[in-house]
Amino acid sequence: MVTHAGPPGSVAVSHLRVYDWPAADGLRGGTPHLHLTCTEGYVVTGGSGAVQTLTASGFLQTPLSAGALVWFTPGTIHRLINDDGLRLVVLMQNSGLPEAGDAVLTLPPRHLTDPDTYRAATALPLDSPERTQELAARTRRDLAVEGFLALRAATEAGDPAPLAAFHRAAAALVRPKLPAWRERWQRGAAAASAATGEQLDHLAEGDATYLAQAAVRAEQPAAYGRFGMCGRLDVYPAV
Repeated sequence: MVTHAGPPGSVAVSHLRVYDWPAADGLRGGTPHLHLTCTEGYVVTGGSGAVQTLTASGFLQTPLSAGALVWFTPGTIHRLINDDGLRLVVLMQNSGLPEAGDAVLTLPPRHLTDPDTYRAATALPLDSPERTQELAARTRRDLAVEGFLALRAATEAGDPAPLAAFHRAAAALVRPKLPAWRERWQRGAAAASAATGEQLDHLAEGDATYLAQAAVRAEQPAAYGRFGMCGRLDVYPAV
């Protein structure tokens, strides 16, 4: 029988305190980016702000306040805006893949030419003092905002070419990672779906013996205050 020990549907969870650093356009918030294979959701637990999104259909700004639930599919460029202490629970498809590689920041095209160039512009010095990490996170955020504003301006002017070029560059950048992503999906979301199918088969046959394998698991975050793309993260262990 297929077993799956992870969270429901292999959805990962983290707590997020959105950055309050001002950007070039005067707004405070996180780093614009998209995911290529994962849907992501936000449950607002406190404060207020907004999420700006950009797709081929155009630009949208969705207000966020306590209790709001917003989610978006792969290809949605999203940027969190922090008006007043914005805090979220982030729900991530595919065992947390959005925070484990399935993200491309909206950097200007000169930084998207190849994986090494992109990595040089986005990597954080995790073994460095916190102030050094913060400076690196803020620098890459500002670069991504620069690229995002250019993509938004072109899209709103009726020119789809820059956004399409960004999509192509993002796909090329992540291509070397795809075997590892596929393995994560197979042992996570695919296994969870297969397990449900087998449970339905057992129930259809009047067999409830698998219920004796029930288990409970409780966890605390494995890390607190990690610098993420959109803010400071409290993250749970990857399953």
